[in-house]
Amino acid sequence: MDFFNRKHIIITGGLGFIGSALARRLVELGANVTLVDSLIPEYGGNLFNIAGIENRVRVNISDVRDAHSMKYLMQGQDYLFNLAGQTSHVDSMEAPEIDLDINCRAQLSILEACRQYNPAIKIVFASTRQLYGKPDYLPVDEKHLLRPVDVNGINKMAGEWYHILYNNVYGIRTCALRLTNTYGPRMRVKDARQTFLGIWIKLLLEGKPFEVWGGEQLRDFTYVDDAVEVFLLAAVREEAIGQVYNLGGVEVINLRELAELSVKANGGGKFQVREFPANRKRIDIGDYYANDQRIRSELGWTPQVNLQEGLARTMDYYRRHLAHYL
Repeated sequence: MDFFNRKHIIITGGLGFIGSALARRLVELGANVTLVDSLIPEYGGNLFNIAGIENRVRVNISDVRDAHSMKYLMQGQDYLFNLAGQTSHVDSMEAPEIDLDINCRAQLSILEACRQYNPAIKIVFASTRQLYGKPDYLPVDEKHLLRPVDVNGINKMAGEWYHILYNNVYGIRTCALRLTNTYGPRMRVKDARQTFLGIWIKLLLEGKPFEVWGGEQLRDFTYVDDAVEVFLLAAVREEAIGQVYNLGGVEVINLRELAELSVKANGGGKFQVREFPANRKRIDIGDYYANDQRIRSELGWTPQVNLQEGLARTMDYYRRHLAHYL
């Protein structure tokens, strides 16, 4: 990965969970990194996420909805890792216009800024498995019908396809990674806006019981370090240009088993299984796990961290730093 040495790289959502992990890896690789984040409390940005590298990155507190800021920030950059977004499915149903502005309109503004002021940039877009909705078959491959079940999924789908369109029509080199449940140190744990696993970990560390809704749904999980390596591969490999890839994980597990594994990783704890709340049940996708063979075969990616190890690392991080995420 010496390829990134002295390259100019911008990460939107750079103070968030995956963005900050990506920043840490790129700093190790000698890149000149600019982090763009609005630090709006609901969206996961946290200055503590860059503790230890704060003097080795440039931080710009900007909102991706500000087209004038994006025009300025995109100039002179070699790569854009575009991770800014509104991730809460429930919030997207309660405030659909905000989700539209962030996950759809802002993406178009970013791409227009690149087209007009930096057409040589290469972009990796953080998409989501939520685009598929309720699967017709498992594992889900990239040929599966796109049928989102909530506003967030629809707007993320539009944002993804704006990127592919600008690749196909304007030659702006882009690709999209459809992330599954990414977890690990620095993820949001104060609530379930980013992932339900975060709130489980918070409650376990506080010695409180947590709830598992349903319990039999199958899921796959990607540890954050494995996700970071995919972003880097997608950025440098020519095969990725114009493509959309699924990400998966090492194993598939149901939520009840995941809860038991989380309790084990914590060294104790309790949970109860209950029915879905009505507002969640309406947009639940049931079972989901990815067929990620395409990215494995084309880019040579293989996830390295299994759930037991990943949960242990995550618990260890929050035992030491939980106060910074509450």
